[in-house]
Amino acid sequence: MAWRERELHPERSPRHFYGAEIRRHRKANGDMSLSRLAQILNFSTGHLSRIEGGESRPPAGLSEKLDAAFNTDGSFQRYYPLAAREPFPEKYSAYLKLVDTAVRHESYTLTVPGLLQSEAFANALLSASEPFATPEEREEWLTGRMARQTRLHQEPPPCRYWFVLDESAIRRPVGGPEVMAEQLSLLIAASRQRHITIQVLPLSAGAHSEMGGTSLMLLTLPDRKMVAYEEGSRWGRLFEDAQDVEHRLDLYNLLRGQALSPQDTDALFSSAREGFTNALRGTVRPLAEE
Repeated sequence: MAWRERELHPERSPRHFYGAEIRRHRKANGDMSLSRLAQILNFSTGHLSRIEGGESRPPAGLSEKLDAAFNTDGSFQRYYPLAAREPFPEKYSAYLKLVDTAVRHESYTLTVPGLLQSEAFANALLSASEPFATPEEREEWLTGRMARQTRLHQEPPPCRYWFVLDESAIRRPVGGPEVMAEQLSLLIAASRQRHITIQVLPLSAGAHSEMGGTSLMLLTLPDRKMVAYEEGSRWGRLFEDAQDVEHRLDLYNLLRGQALSPQDTDALFSSAREGFTNALRGTVRPLAEE
């Protein structure tokens, strides 16, 4: 079966328009292949493919090379400022806009949620989850993730946060014992903030609705409307229909009811941190390995 290029949607966003323009000029230049253009630009073919498809933000310096390759008199340099403002893939954009205005944020995640991740933990997680991304792409995503934490620490708090974490989030040694000890310290500090509640859903709770690998977020907006968002490792979906949202709220309340109390969660964090700290000293194995 012949290989077919993916369909582009330049109307979706400046990032998609930028990518579509790359393809348009490739086609206008003797139907140049993507690999040939990457060779001319001295650029990664895989990275260039993701930029053309609107999946990745163009890095600084690429626009000048494209203008030179296509003789476009600065067109790509003029497109770049708009395309560069979008640090997140399109599938997250609608959800993230709502996150920025929510007055209540409730979530269940299999790992430490992005809003509570240390920079070292986030970097290790991104390196593992996107092993074929370039260092520039991972740095872009890391910067965006860290920037999103600003609202969590505003005074007065603009939002009430309730996080339910799967126990595996603190058992799996992402980045090693030192990174995990730091991450657990951050979780302990966050859990003691007046506008943040954290619970751990223990492995002993057994089967539950989200154990198939889905994260669930519920946002209450200023007009008291609630929306839900589900996310897998390679997809995300926003729910606004009242019946869909109510169903997911019921599921979340079941998860919250199965989770440890905030006090027991705090004790578990401290115990897990001690295990990883001892592992650093070489005294015992980390708790995650017991």
